[in-house]
Amino acid sequence: MDSIDLEVLHACDQWLRAGYRCEYVTVVRTWGSSPRPEGATMAIRSDGLVVGSVSGGCIEDDLIAAVREHGIVRTSPEVLTYGISADEAHRFGLPCGGTIQLVVEPLGAHSRIDQLLALAQRRVLTRRTLDLATGAVELDEGAADQQLHMDKDKQRLVTLHGPRLRMLIIGAGQLSQFLAQIAVGLEYQVTICDPREEYRGSWSLPGVDVVHEMPDDVVLAMKLDNRSAVVALTHDPKLDDMGLMEALKTDAFYVGAIGSRVNNARRRERLREFDLTDEQIAKLHGPIGIYIGSKTPYEIAVSILAELTAVKNGVPLPQQMTVEGGKALANNVPANPLAFEAKAA
Repeated sequence: MDSIDLEVLHACDQWLRAGYRCEYVTVVRTWGSSPRPEGATMAIRSDGLVVGSVSGGCIEDDLIAAVREHGIVRTSPEVLTYGISADEAHRFGLPCGGTIQLVVEPLGAHSRIDQLLALAQRRVLTRRTLDLATGAVELDEGAADQQLHMDKDKQRLVTLHGPRLRMLIIGAGQLSQFLAQIAVGLEYQVTICDPREEYRGSWSLPGVDVVHEMPDDVVLAMKLDNRSAVVALTHDPKLDDMGLMEALKTDAFYVGAIGSRVNNARRRERLREFDLTDEQIAKLHGPIGIYIGSKTPYEIAVSILAELTAVKNGVPLPQQMTVEGGKALANNVPANPLAFEAKAA
């Protein structure tokens, strides 16, 4: 499953090879509320065919209408701004006060789309620097902490392409496959770690690396940073705990483990035996996911990715939205399962 960015680049490459004229559109800045984030892209062909999105439909319609009426007439990149006035905001479907700035770039061989696509398909993070006066393009290695940037004098536009997020999934079961599918669509570079051959043998998900080393060795080898997430799904403490004890020492923005509230409380007690600090153990998410009453592996995967996305975006979740808090609220039991066990005993 290609990310939206890859789909847009792939369409541009195909159209150029087939001899079509086309333009590449990038959201470079937003003010107030806007339908799409900075970095969102779309491609428009000379006959009005579009791939990708920059606004959810309304601005696309305006760009399509202009191409169908006049053709693609730009010879160099142009900066366009939509939604400055209340009338424009209403016309283009932007929320009140919302403004969106785009760079519309006519493509050709000089745009190096084929090279950029090849690098993206190899999952290489690439920085693309566009000269807004001439349309010339430079490609070099990107870094995960770099961001889209346009000069104040609008001379250069720098964009990042490829996987900036990494996810390590411990365990190669069915849930892991569904989680990996969705994560790839969210532009994660996914690695599955499972030393058990009987689980790895059935894997055939494109774009996902499957390794057989022990989880703690994989965590150390990956050198996890603050753009990395770790999800433990084996239900086997011998595997999950080994990966978690190393992952919790890293800067990974999310470290979580599946399991019941009781099992996760016990896991935290075991991790203390590995000399992890209370601060490190407090980083562990578990039971993972938000409480949506999920039952099937696909629903559980959606629940996990929802919580992980909230953490990535810095959105605090109220206690009742967590699996632990939601179940406790629904069942009218204490959120601390060990306390409940002690009371029942």
